[in-house]
Amino acid sequence: MYAIIESCGKQYKVAEGDVVFFEKLDAEEGKKVTFDDVVLVSEEGKVQVGNPYVKGVKVEGKVVSHGKGKKIIVFKMKAKKNYRRKQGHRQPYTKVEITSIKTADKKTETKAASAKAETKKATEKVEA
Repeated sequence: MYAIIESCGKQYKVAEGDVVFFEKLDAEEGKKVTFDDVVLVSEEGKVQVGNPYVKGVKVEGKVVSHGKGKKIIVFKMKAKKNYRRKQGHRQPYTKVEITSIKTADKKTETKAASAKAETKKATEKVEA
């Protein structure tokens, strides 16, 4: 099972147990993070595509750490004009481990199973 989620203006393909690097999120290390903007979910060959998002599906993760990416150099130059500017940049990121993908089907299945169990108990009481 995998899902495609939208976060920080980008789309990420995630599965349970994956470790994903997002742009800096406002969450402390060790805290849970929930992503509600799920664009696509694939479960056992069944694919659900959202318009724009799939309803009732959430992806949960745990913040592992925060950090900065590799330094990139931004260099501007105009030939023969003695114009040179050098600037560095390190993009901050948040490392997140995906713990679960919760679909609406799982919720309805558990509710349906509990409803069946209740009706079964009620019929047993009536028969007895």
